[in-house]
Amino acid sequence: MIQAVIFDLDGVLVTTDDCHYRAWKRMADEEHIPFDRSINERLRGVSRMDSLAIILEKATKPYTEAEKAGMAARKNAYYVDLIGLLTPKDILPGAMDIVNALKARGIRIAIGSSSRNTPIILQRIGLDKTFDAVADGNQITHSKPDPEVFLLAARLLGCEPAECLVVEDADAGIEAALRGGMKALGVGSASKNPLATYRAENLAAANLAEIVQ
Repeated sequence: MIQAVIFDLDGVLVTTDDCHYRAWKRMADEEHIPFDRSINERLRGVSRMDSLAIILEKATKPYTEAEKAGMAARKNAYYVDLIGLLTPKDILPGAMDIVNALKARGIRIAIGSSSRNTPIILQRIGLDKTFDAVADGNQITHSKPDPEVFLLAARLLGCEPAECLVVEDADAGIEAALRGGMKALGVGSASKNPLATYRAENLAAANLAEIVQ
């Protein structure tokens, strides 16, 4: 029986994909590193430094660790400026209906996101006091597909992994959920992942009420 639902944030409850793309694109252009949306797609669900490593595959010169840290910080500054423009209107269709229905049924809910900007995003979209627990990139050392963030969310909720359902839009997140001993609902890009326990185009199309019976 499902006792808790752990939501990834970006791409599940709100989309900041374009903010990420524009921020990485600006940084990459400044460094004369080729970067496009196909490369950006590989960054879904991946930590900031791991994302930078993927981008640097196209670099024509080596970078020191200090330079890499500076590039990541620069990208993040651009990104924070962009997400500062988010509002509750940016919550994805069906998300609040699902969240409210789960809360009404006594199902515990949490955020499990690799992003260190999770608190800022939740505040901007008005959901900073909505969840029973928030596990994010500020509290973990390993990003998805490592299950650390989801296992932390389960502990914060006081639930066993087998009692948790993870909602994810990235293949790395689906893998992380399954490695953590949890069920996984794939939405968005992950709706095509054959390893997902359940699949739906988006939250609006997901029958979570039936899944958590």
